Amino acid sequence: MRYQKLGKTGFEVSAVSYGGVVSSQHFDKAVIPGNGQGMSDHFVSWAIDHGVNYFDVAPGYGDAQLLMGNSLRQYRKNVLLACKTAQRDRTGAERDMTESLKLLHTDWFDVYQLHGLVSMAELETVFAPGGAMELLRDMREKGIARKIGITVHNESVALKALELYDFDTVLFPFNWHMHMAHSMGEMLRSVARQKSVGLLCMKSMIERAWGEDERYASKYPKSWCKPIDIDEEPELLLAAVKYALSLGVDTLIPPGNFAHFSFAVEHIEEVLDNPLSESERGLLSARLPMVRDFPFFDQDCYTL
Repeated sequence: MRYQKLGKTGFEVSAVSYGGVVSSQHFDKAVIPGNGQGMSDHFVSWAIDHGVNYFDVAPGYGDAQLLMGNSLRQYRKNVLLACKTAQRDRTGAERDMTESLKLLHTDWFDVYQLHGLVSMAELETVFAPGGAMELLRDMREKGIARKIGITVHNESVALKALELYDFDTVLFPFNWHMHMAHSMGEMLRSVARQKSVGLLCMKSMIERAWGEDERYASKYPKSWCKPIDIDEEPELLLAAVKYALSLGVDTLIPPGNFAHFSFAVEHIEEVLDNPLSESERGLLSARLPMVRDFPFFDQDCYTL
């Protein structure tokens, strides 16, 4: 495993991070037979054995907090743990935080984030009196949250949030498709680097949004968007990962299935040692017309 500085946090993070959805058995409409506490224990210990030191989870990830929290108990002091709240008011955010601390068997978070910001109206609520930012500031002062960040799918909202507060991290979909077709994330990565904000990358291995009724018939139902198939197109998948890394992200958080997570871990040295080539860029460019105007964009995946 390779490690990289996470912005100004002072943390050295593994180049691939563990997304808590990997641990979940019941997530969204997906129920994965055979998954459960035993599988979560296996996935987490595998990640630890392969040098992964950053683990990210949220209340909205089904039973991931419960399962991953139990799996991480023996490793807690040796890893970086990130959690989130999707609540916009202080009361709701405090309820989330209290429950997360309990389920994750910890007294502190290394990173605590406002989850899934999508609109300017949400930002106004978060920063208003009685908003969730009151709690995050207090958590930081008390040491319950060592660093605080945001997770965002809308670039304009992310940029505005960084104007309003000096956040430590941003989790954002730096995706080859959306960057090549729409320059999504270009301004954000520039501003983040100027401010030394840590860049956490989601959706690096995604091809496009799911089509109608496509997700739950696939072999990747825990992924919000359609990932590039590992077995059918490994070269395209490697190119997509390299593209995300070429944008200067600090760590990748793969889709919520163990197959893509383990693929990223097992290939991270290869992709870091062999950056995106012109032929690989051409491979992605050739695929772009097939997905550029795909009609079923999920707002949770991409908000332009």
